[in-house]
Amino acid sequence: MNFDFDSNQKSLQSEMRRFLEQRSPVSEVRTVLDGKRPFQESLWSELGEMGYTGVAIDECYGGTGLGYLELCLISEELGRTLAAVPYSSTVYIFAEALKEAGTEEQKQKWLPKIAKAQTVACFALEEGAGSTPLQKIKTRYADGAISGVKKPVVDGQIADVALVVARDDETENKCSLFIVDLTDETRFERTQYKSLDPTRSLASLNFKMAPADRLGVPGSAEILLSCILDRAAVFAAFEQIGGAEKALWMARDYSLERFAFGRPIGSFQAIQHMMADMYAATVLARSNAYYGVWALATQSDDLGLAAANARVSATQSYQLCARDAIHIHGGMGFTWEFDCHLHYRRSNFLAVQYGSLSQWEDRLVRQLCASDGVEID
Repeated sequence: MNFDFDSNQKSLQSEMRRFLEQRSPVSEVRTVLDGKRPFQESLWSELGEMGYTGVAIDECYGGTGLGYLELCLISEELGRTLAAVPYSSTVYIFAEALKEAGTEEQKQKWLPKIAKAQTVACFALEEGAGSTPLQKIKTRYADGAISGVKKPVVDGQIADVALVVARDDETENKCSLFIVDLTDETRFERTQYKSLDPTRSLASLNFKMAPADRLGVPGSAEILLSCILDRAAVFAAFEQIGGAEKALWMARDYSLERFAFGRPIGSFQAIQHMMADMYAATVLARSNAYYGVWALATQSDDLGLAAANARVSATQSYQLCARDAIHIHGGMGFTWEFDCHLHYRRSNFLAVQYGSLSQWEDRLVRQLCASDGVEID
């Protein structure tokens, strides 16, 4: 595979970077971190006005119709600046679910709102600490309504609509995906949770016979989730790469400015080796992410393998870079005033947003064995 982004796509990325440097400086991110705002509402609106939330949505639904390559580059820049917007829940998950399985009526209702950033979505899968397999889902759909508790839900505190995984009474105890409008708060309760990364909100959603609209055919949750999460893994990998590279350059710049024993600490071998490991991890992650977006853009049969590969390497890279950036900054790296902890928080948050690292490692092993014709239990 010989893959790279073309000049137009790189120009879009450069423009996105300049836009975010102006509209999402770290001071703005910190207003959300400090609890002064739930998220960067003005930035979210501007992303919609600029067409950045609709890059992978067809023009007939109000998007720009560019594609997944452009979406990945935008994701990378959002990760680089730690933008405090519900982009992943709304664009990576909800929009892709609609595109994959939505009826024309559902697409006409929701996709234009996503393309213009006029709605915020959340993905309600888990039902407690740790991962909740589909076999243990307790939330139920019956008589056109959803009942049950979903927690934790990323962006659940600010969402207008939820994509909910629930056991479908119209099937043989299988799960389906449902769209639940969250504007009527008489049919559910929100409870906000404390988050490791306060720029990404968490909440529980307690549904009490909330009207729901099925997405896709009954009992199709397993197939749809596999497809949607593979795509989200690739998008998130680029977001993680953006954050990892930013953490690396923060460490590099500090190592040239901070002097010890009359020399910049970047001249010490221990620091050099640490940053070399960080750099190698980001290069490996980028290579695997490129494989992932190539598989996604070409609709390759390798997508499952490529997505797991990208997810694992990008998660490891971001966590390594965010952690070692703190170490290179020394005692100052552990203070609230320095920005190192922002990337440390985000790296660990993203590491579990679409399933834990160990789950994706298991998925990678299964994909590798399947590609070699090896059966595992």
